[in-house]
Amino acid sequence: MADIRRSLLRSKLPPMGLPSLPTGLRGGGGGGGVGGRGRGARGRGQRDYTPVSWRKYWDHCEDVVVGSDGNVFRVYRRGSTGPLLLLLHGGGYSALTWSLLAEAVCEMVECQVVALDQRGHGNTCTSDDTDLSADTLASDVGAVVEAMYGNQQPPCVLIGHSMGGAVAVHTAYQQHVAGLAGLMVIDVVEGTAMDALSSMQSFLRGRPQSFNSLQNAVEWSVRSGQTRNVEAARVSMPGQVKNLETGSCATDDVEKVTEESNNQSHESGSVTMRADAIPEENNESDTCASESDTSAPKSNTSAPESDTTSMSPPPQPHLPVKKYGWRIDLGATEKFWPGWFQGLSEKFLSCSPAKMLLLAGIDRLDTDLTVGQMQGKFQMQVLPQCGHAVQEDTPDRVAEVLATFLLRHRLTTPKTDFQRYGILPVIPASQLLQ
Repeated sequence: MADIRRSLLRSKLPPMGLPSLPTGLRGGGGGGGVGGRGRGARGRGQRDYTPVSWRKYWDHCEDVVVGSDGNVFRVYRRGSTGPLLLLLHGGGYSALTWSLLAEAVCEMVECQVVALDQRGHGNTCTSDDTDLSADTLASDVGAVVEAMYGNQQPPCVLIGHSMGGAVAVHTAYQQHVAGLAGLMVIDVVEGTAMDALSSMQSFLRGRPQSFNSLQNAVEWSVRSGQTRNVEAARVSMPGQVKNLETGSCATDDVEKVTEESNNQSHESGSVTMRADAIPEENNESDTCASESDTSAPKSNTSAPESDTTSMSPPPQPHLPVKKYGWRIDLGATEKFWPGWFQGLSEKFLSCSPAKMLLLAGIDRLDTDLTVGQMQGKFQMQVLPQCGHAVQEDTPDRVAEVLATFLLRHRLTTPKTDFQRYGILPVIPASQLLQ
């Protein structure tokens, strides 16, 4: 167990993309944005945890019907030209974890972005939400792309975070997506993930099992270290929980309140609302509540001193207090965990498209990956000083890495302001050997 704890601490890597490790194992805290945007803050001690609609970041969403079993997959889309960037979230997350990244990368290069709620997650609904085997998830990806594009599919780059990274590798290895031009895996390494599986049930039991409101859920996400970017948490967290009264994903509640607010503003002919008129949850302490204990312990992290410059976001309507629980019971999927990661390195290296491995910290690569990186079989980038949800913590930096990867392989063209972004240095594999 000590070896597992050291491995987890070194890599900050909960397998599958599970929400972050307990704060005591992670180090660091829930800042307003590490190396990226923390625009969700209204000043130290006065953060706004009100959830926001996906519409701020995406052009539109679609419910894609696949097959004859009534399987409906929710996708969010931004952009309409250039290569297709297909984004696969980690276990427990949703497509909305990519919201800030999608906005950033579309400002840098010509591309179209599609983020998918995988089976059992977000607003996707299938005939068997409990089948999260690697083969099923990979087959789902191919089926969704086929249903959306048919024979008109643009060049595709698969990008997956943690569990989603494993699914991306299986999808590419099994050739479910025709014309695959690139593969980017974010913060998942086979050896570290396999070593950490034995501690995951304990971690899951330690999370709050329910929240009194969506504001509480967003606050927990930031204070626990699941994401260090308040703005990302406000749009991402509703996709990870469901309304326990209706059984629907909490994104539906956010949309309902947003539509009601827009209608009221239109009828009154005014969109002005005083920020101090919005009732807020207690932001001075962690107000998350579990089923068995309604007084969750206070976080031992605090906001960085520098997190005081973000502009206040437009006021959002206060959501009614309801009980929210996790959208998916990750503990019940344990039998599928080994299949996601076993043989991942070999499959990754054998895939033919251009490949990149993006890590959240210096991690020990296994022999196959170390040799493959030295032989130039894939590019590798390390972004230190961020958590496991790299795409949320540092969306601008991840977008920069992704844009540079696309340009290097001549998959797209830059937009006029891309030159203001520098190219981040690549850390060679020799520095990862310990």
